[in-house]
Amino acid sequence: MRGSALSARIAFVVCAGMSVTLAAHPVVASPPVDLPPQSAGPHPVAAAPAVPAPAAPFTAADVAAADRAAPAPAALLAAPDISVANVQAHLAQFGSIASSNGGNRRAGSAGHTASVAYVKGRLQAAGYTVTEQRCTSCTYPSNNLIAEWPGGPADQVVMFGAHLDGVSAGPGINDNASGSAALLENALVLATQNPTTTKRVRFAWWTDEEQGLNGSRFYVNSLSATQRGYIKGYYNFDMVGSTNGGYFINRLTSSTAAPLKAYWDSLGLQPEENVEGQGRSDDYPFQQAGIPTSGYAAGASARKTSAQAAKWGGTANAAYDPCYHRSCDTTSNVSATVLNRAADGIAYAIWQLAVGDGAPADDFSVAVSPTSGSVAPGASRTATVTTATTAGSPQTVALSATGVPAGVTVTFSPSSVTSGGSSTMTVTASATATTGTFPITVTGTGSARRTATYTLTVTGTGGCPGGQLVTNGGFENGSSPWTATSGVITNSTAQPARTGTWKAWLDGYGRSRTDTLAQTVTLPAGCTGSTLSFWLHIDTAETTTSTAYDRLTVRLGNTTLATWSNLDAAPGYVQRTLTVGAYAGQTVTLTFTGTEDASLQTSFVIDDVSLTAS
Repeated sequence: MRGSALSARIAFVVCAGMSVTLAAHPVVASPPVDLPPQSAGPHPVAAAPAVPAPAAPFTAADVAAADRAAPAPAALLAAPDISVANVQAHLAQFGSIASSNGGNRRAGSAGHTASVAYVKGRLQAAGYTVTEQRCTSCTYPSNNLIAEWPGGPADQVVMFGAHLDGVSAGPGINDNASGSAALLENALVLATQNPTTTKRVRFAWWTDEEQGLNGSRFYVNSLSATQRGYIKGYYNFDMVGSTNGGYFINRLTSSTAAPLKAYWDSLGLQPEENVEGQGRSDDYPFQQAGIPTSGYAAGASARKTSAQAAKWGGTANAAYDPCYHRSCDTTSNVSATVLNRAADGIAYAIWQLAVGDGAPADDFSVAVSPTSGSVAPGASRTATVTTATTAGSPQTVALSATGVPAGVTVTFSPSSVTSGGSSTMTVTASATATTGTFPITVTGTGSARRTATYTLTVTGTGGCPGGQLVTNGGFENGSSPWTATSGVITNSTAQPARTGTWKAWLDGYGRSRTDTLAQTVTLPAGCTGSTLSFWLHIDTAETTTSTAYDRLTVRLGNTTLATWSNLDAAPGYVQRTLTVGAYAGQTVTLTFTGTEDASLQTSFVIDDVSLTAS
C-alpha cells in the first residue's frame, strides 16, 4: 500500500504437489444494503512506531489453527475453503524471489519481474488467459499482469486485484505479497473446480502501486468507456495479513461490499470501514472512473484502538503492521489467522458474485422519460419513471426526488412500484417558483438505491426570489450533493470543524497533492447582488514569508474568483465573502481546488459554505 498503509506476510517452505482443501463455507444470509459511508480519511500519519522483534515463523499447528478459525456451519455453501498453507507457500516464493534479487520486489526491479513470472507461470498452467500490460507511464516502467477465466459473459465482469510490487526497503511480504498470494490461490482453486460461472472473473496484479497507484491507473485509463461499463465491481486486497491486524472493508455499507461483509459477519468479526486506506490503494482509480469498488485490508501504520483490541485481540495503541515499509516485512510478518479469513472471504465473494451455484443478488434500474422538460410558474408537466429488474427477483421500489428548487413540488403516482413497473412523475411549479434550470435526482430505493436525472427548467422572468443556493454547506448531512476527492469531507478531529463535526479538509499531506471540492448551483435570473461566503482556516508548516508554495483556488464556472496560499495561514477560521451576481441566470459549478507541493504541509479547511441569492 502506498503512503502510510499496508505491509507484511509469512515464511514457508514450498512443498511440491500441495493439495487444495475444498471444505464448504458457512451459509451467510444476504445482509440489507445501506448507503455508502461518508469519507473521513486520515491526513498526515504520525511517526512510525518502533519495530518489535519479528514473530517466529508459522508452524504446522499455526496453519491448522488458522484453517479452523471459522465456526462449524449449520449448513453448507458451494464456496471452497482456501488452504492458508497454500497461500503461505506462495508467500515463501515471493520471499525467496526478493532474497535472490537484492532483497526487494520494487516495481521495475528484477525482483518484481521474477514475481510477475512466478504468478504468470502458475496461472497459465491452470488454464487462464494471461496478459502482461506494459505500464509506460509508471515511475518504474514495468508490467501489470491480467488473468481471465474463460467462462461467463464478457460484458459482465467481476474483477479482483492486488499490487504485486513492494518498496525498496524490504521484501514486501505483507505489503503486498499477502494480497497477491491470496488472489493467486483463489484463482488456482477456481480453475481446479471449474464451476459454471454467471459472470466473467478477471484477476489483476498491479505494478508501481507504491509510487502512486500508477499501474492500476494506467490500466483503467487504457479501457474504453464500454470496457469500463463491463466491469460490475472491482475488489482490492492490500495488506491482508497484518500481525496486529484488524478487519477492514472498503466502502463497508455499499452493495458492492455485501459479500465480503457477509462472510466476515458470519465469523462474528464486526468489520469496520477502511478509513486508513481511503484513496491510497488500487481501488481508487477504479472508483474515480465510476466503477463500484470494495476490498479487504488488515491495516498498516495506523494504531489499533482499545475498542478494536477488545473485539479482535492484539495490542492496543500499536501499529496494525509494525513492519510497514520496512526491511522486517518478511514471511514472519504475517498473521495466519487474519490471512486465512481474508482468503476465505475472497472465495466466498467469487462464488456469490460469479458462480452459477449462487443465487444472484436482487437488483433493479431506474430511468425517466423524457429526461428534461420546461414548466412555467403556476403550471405542471409529467414524465414517466420506469424500472426494470436487472438481477434476481422483482422487488418493491420506493420513488423520491431531490434537488427540487424552491416553489416546485414533485409527486409520483404510484409512489412505489414493483421493479419492472412504471410511475407517472408530476412536476408542479407555484406562481413564486424559482426560475432557472435544475438537475432533479429521481431515486428508487429497494435493496439498493438507483437514480436517474431529470433536468427541469422553470421559465419566466422577474425579481430575485432570494434564498440559499448551496446545499449541505456545513457538510453535516454526508457528501451529497458535493463531489470531492476521497477523504476531503471528514470529521477528523485533527482539524476541528467550525460548527458541527464535519468540514472539508483539502491537502495537509506534506507531499505533492491536488484535492477538489465542487457543487453545481443555479443562480436565478435577477439575483445580481448574490454573494458567496465561507469560513476558511489555513494551517501550514511552510516557513517562508514570501513564496506561495501551496494554494487554494476558488472558481465559479471557468472563472477564478480568488486564491489563497500558505502565506495566508492564520489561527482559527476567517470568513471569506465574494460577489457572484454576474452569474445570475446561469447554472455553474462552484469548485475549491487545493494544490500542495512536494514537502511541508498546508491544510485548507473549509466550513459553512453559503451562496445567498439577492
